[in-house]
This record gives sequence, structure tokens and C-alpha cells, in this order.
Amino acid sequence: MAQIVQVHSDLGMQRQVFFCSLGSFDIHTGELPTLNSLYPELSLYPELSQALAAFYSATQELGMAQNVTTFTESDFNRTFQPTSGDGSDHAWGGHHLVLGGAVRGGQIYGTFPTFEPGGPDDTDTRGRWIPTTSIDQYGATLCSWFGIPDSAMNSVFPNLPNFSKRKLGFLG
Repeated sequence: MAQIVQVHSDLGMQRQVFFCSLGSFDIHTGELPTLNSLYPELSLYPELSQALAAFYSATQELGMAQNVTTFTESDFNRTFQPTSGDGSDHAWGGHHLVLGGAVRGGQIYGTFPTFEPGGPDDTDTRGRWIPTTSIDQYGATLCSWFGIPDSAMNSVFPNLPNFSKRKLGFLG
């Protein structure tokens, strides 16, 4: 990807979007042994960490760090409490990473839930935490940086009017 970013002018590209994936996390039974066999050092996420660091370093070397934003995305989280088969079910919320030269880093946007099954932030007793930040707000922040005008945001994110804060402010 960094090589394509490097030649964006030669290709006549003004805006580019790249997708990468790291999968195999949708595990409903035997979660820990499966994850340990797929990702032996999962607790440190070495593959993801090293890839993000290398890509960001490349954008810095190219003088493009201010023009490249990398972010994670997932359509769901996992329950805190395991299933009867030692897996986990689909849940709400999740954490995402955003990095790049335009990112106002070192902050957490949103509020961490009270990690108490059946507690004030749990929808049931399984650890399905209620998110405090919408994917619409996250997406609107990224799209605004990418050049989508504010007048188009409600069309792109139809649920955005439901939130008093439309953008999260993590991009300068």
C-alpha cells in the first residue's frame, strides 16, 4: 500500500481507499484454544501492531503522514461472559484504533462501560455493553476528513441526526 501511496500523483489519484482484513475472530465455541492456535501471541497483537507501525513509518518517510489515516473497523464485539461451549456471542460496541499524521492521538473517545455483567451498562447479564459512541459518529469524523461535505453526512449516515455530537474530533 505504501508503494501505491508513493505514486498517487503519477496515477492521477486524489483519494484512495484500501481495505485489509484480519479475521477468524467469530468463534462461538472453544474460543481460547482456537485463538491461541491462530494467533499464539494474541495478547500483544504483534501482527497488527507491527503492520500498523511499519505502514505509518512508511507514510512518514514519504512525507504523506498528514494525508494518510489508518483505522480499524468491526461490525460487532463479543460478549464478556463465555457461552456454554467456551466461546462468545455477538455483542455491541468495541474499540477501534485510528492513526496517522492528522490524528489527535493519545485520547479515548467515548466512555468505557462498567465491566459488570448485569450492571448499569449491560443489556442483559452476558456483558453486552451499551456503546456510548456510534459508528455513525466515527464514520462521519473519518468522512469529513476525507472530504465529504457536512451537507451530505445525513445521507451517508442516516442515523447521525440522533446524536447531539456529530463528529468525535479525533482528526485535525
